[in-house]
Amino acid sequence: MQISEKYNPQETEQKWYSYWLENKYFHSEPNDKPPYTIVIPPPNVTGILHMGHMLNNTIQDVLVRRARMQGFNACWVPGTDHASIATEAKVVAKLKSEGISKSDITREEFLKHAWEWTDKYGGTILEQLKKLGCSCDWERTRFTMEESLSQQVIKSFVDLYNKGLIYRGYRMVNWDPEAKTNISDEEVIFKEQNGKLYFLKYKIEGTEEFLSVATTRPETIFGDTAVCINPNDERYAHLKGKNVIVPIVNRIIPIIEDEYVDIEFGTGALKITPAHDVNDYEIGQKHQLQMIDALDDDGNLNDYGLHYAGKNRFDVRKQIAKELEEKDLLLKAEDYVNKVGTSERTGAVIEPKVSVQWFLKMSEIAKPALDVVMDDEVKFYPEKFKNTYKHWMENIRDWNISRQLWWGQQIPAFYYGDGENDFVVAENIEEALELAKQKTGNPNLETSNLKQDEDALDTWFSSWLWPMSVFDGLNDPENKDINYYYPTSGLVTGPDIIFFWVARMIMAGLEYRKEVPFKNVYFTGIVRDKQRRKMSKSLGNSPDPLELMDKYGADGVRVGILLSSAAGNDLLFDEDLMLQGRNFMTKIWSAFRLINMWNHEDKPANIADNQAIEWFENKLNKTIVEIDQQFGKFRISDALHLIYKLIWDDFCGWYLEAIKPNYGEGISKEVYDKTVVFFEELMKLLHPFMPFQSEEIWQLISERKIEEALVIAQQKKAEAFNETIVKNFETAGEIISGVRNYRQTKGISPKEAVEIYTNANGFENEEVIKKLANVSVIHFNEKTDKPSFTFLVGSTEVSIPLSENLDLEEEKLKTEEEVKYLKGFLISVDKKLSNEKFVANAKPEVVEVERKKQKDAQDKIAILEEKLKSL
Repeated sequence: MQISEKYNPQETEQKWYSYWLENKYFHSEPNDKPPYTIVIPPPNVTGILHMGHMLNNTIQDVLVRRARMQGFNACWVPGTDHASIATEAKVVAKLKSEGISKSDITREEFLKHAWEWTDKYGGTILEQLKKLGCSCDWERTRFTMEESLSQQVIKSFVDLYNKGLIYRGYRMVNWDPEAKTNISDEEVIFKEQNGKLYFLKYKIEGTEEFLSVATTRPETIFGDTAVCINPNDERYAHLKGKNVIVPIVNRIIPIIEDEYVDIEFGTGALKITPAHDVNDYEIGQKHQLQMIDALDDDGNLNDYGLHYAGKNRFDVRKQIAKELEEKDLLLKAEDYVNKVGTSERTGAVIEPKVSVQWFLKMSEIAKPALDVVMDDEVKFYPEKFKNTYKHWMENIRDWNISRQLWWGQQIPAFYYGDGENDFVVAENIEEALELAKQKTGNPNLETSNLKQDEDALDTWFSSWLWPMSVFDGLNDPENKDINYYYPTSGLVTGPDIIFFWVARMIMAGLEYRKEVPFKNVYFTGIVRDKQRRKMSKSLGNSPDPLELMDKYGADGVRVGILLSSAAGNDLLFDEDLMLQGRNFMTKIWSAFRLINMWNHEDKPANIADNQAIEWFENKLNKTIVEIDQQFGKFRISDALHLIYKLIWDDFCGWYLEAIKPNYGEGISKEVYDKTVVFFEELMKLLHPFMPFQSEEIWQLISERKIEEALVIAQQKKAEAFNETIVKNFETAGEIISGVRNYRQTKGISPKEAVEIYTNANGFENEEVIKKLANVSVIHFNEKTDKPSFTFLVGSTEVSIPLSENLDLEEEKLKTEEEVKYLKGFLISVDKKLSNEKFVANAKPEVVEVERKKQKDAQDKIAILEEKLKSL
């Protein structure tokens, strides 16, 4: 068989991915096998692949491919999220570029444009995942806005409303003036900003006296309805019950008292603007203050802003400060660093705003969801995220589920009048009409008399049903798919959406299925650059994953990113990691070509061959046990490191070298066949991580039936192994390395055979040592009188008589220098161990390490001093 000298990832990847799809190896239907199910965290429908996706989806693919090769019926459900805010923003921008304003068209017309946009760009990221090698069941691809999933979202809303868990209320929300919608607390990112702290004069009514009030937002004075002081602040005791005049506005407002006010901050007097500050809103509710909203939805001052009406809130800040100064109503302005809330999606500064919204009561459904995590019914990896989850769940607030958007599931509330409660909630307008007739007692109502709520539901209100809705679990709770695949086996996601998504999915699963939606949650780290900055387009520090795959191959990128991705820790991206992945591919291909080149003959295996085979069989079984343990702890990177070492060091570095025939000779067919079996097993272990190259080699190394494929082959189960055999070979390896080190340091050719003297009775892998170290004779239980190079392997002393070509005087000087260094090192260790406090207080294992250092130094010094005598 002719094997190309270089491995071609692009050619191989396309070939095998098409083959897997054609043979439906990724497709799953319920059967008698145990299921292994993962639902993809649905990326935004308009998104493109970034490094975070690469990490997350590579881990998912590793888990799914491994499960498929371990006898599970693996099902990985792909799909996309409609991403209300992000998608609507893109559609609005597109329309704007065409001279169309959202406000000039109907909802139906806008949704037509949104669907066209989604149809055009929506599949991009899923196609990119295919290039990465993701073995999703593409026949099950779902979209959170498709009809079936939307029906389930509406069904859930109606159900929760009828249970009394959803209500409509007048509350303060986080308003995004750019997206023109409210957003949740979790979508607000606080950033430090440099600003000013303005000290304003509020004149006391009927006097020449004034009260100094500090604020960072002078533009909100138009909404002031009180000034608040602390009742314990003696400075203002004489002002109790009096009124002040709002600067510029000239509105008379009361001075009220509340212990919320921090006496030490600013002047100890606080302007209260209930419509524009979360804390002011609470005080306003408590003291029944008037609510004056001085800003419109765009963040501009409205008519309450007097001559500033229509101007942007930030643009007028300096203008207002200037007017205050001109009217002698500004005492001073100091530099001030303030934490300002911004929208995670648009980056706009959030405006606290009071409006009517829909809310889901959380306390009742949060308690069971907290318990299942704390009781490990749902396990978190790493476990540290349990505390994060616990803190949020114990301080949970009602979920604001309405958004002032058109792209999303429209809230199924239908209004028949102008009263606060003149509405009904139903799955469709026909059901709503019947409910409205019953509620009003008016049988003449028609659908034309009903008007549906304009708001859309929060995107997360569809995503929280994802593990159920992808299997139609709310529309048909007893269908075969939901009963077979649910609960899913695990979830792989980022810790940044632990509240948005993970917690809410657990709540929804318990609410609708009385079962948790998944048994395990694996939190990946965040991919950062070398400066520890989160990768982003705006910083320009995020490489294009497609370019990386073109350069290093999908397998190389997968391996590179996983080798450095310790469980739950942030990943510092370095392109050298991709190079390491590609080099690994090259190493494996070279090993495959070497084996393929050997001529095999019908002759018995020699002793060295048998010793190598016996060792590698045990080493393989031991490593499989260790890999299983790492997967059990979701330590995916550690599992890969074990496979990497097994292939690169053990198989390529030791096993193949030990069995390699002499130049011009053939290899025993028995040894060749065993080697092929080993290589096949290694490809099975490697396949979840490097699916393309492993499939290519597995198909080529032996004859296969047309229906055979590595992707569905079964991995070798862990078997018993002999630890002594493994250890003995490691000892042999150290001896061989010691001899090679002698050759390297003394400039001795590998072709020059050497003799060995040792205090050992014998070596278990004597023939392997002789072959790989080019040793002609091993003298057991013997010492040499000749000047020699001596090293220790555990307690075993190995000496090699020095070559006659060596300069003995130079060797003596080098040895004396080494003794001098070791004696200095021994003094420092002795000093530490003679310190009673260190020995008493240090951990026992730390003390033991120092004792070992002491003994090793003493043994080496003794050997070198013996060497000096012989020299």
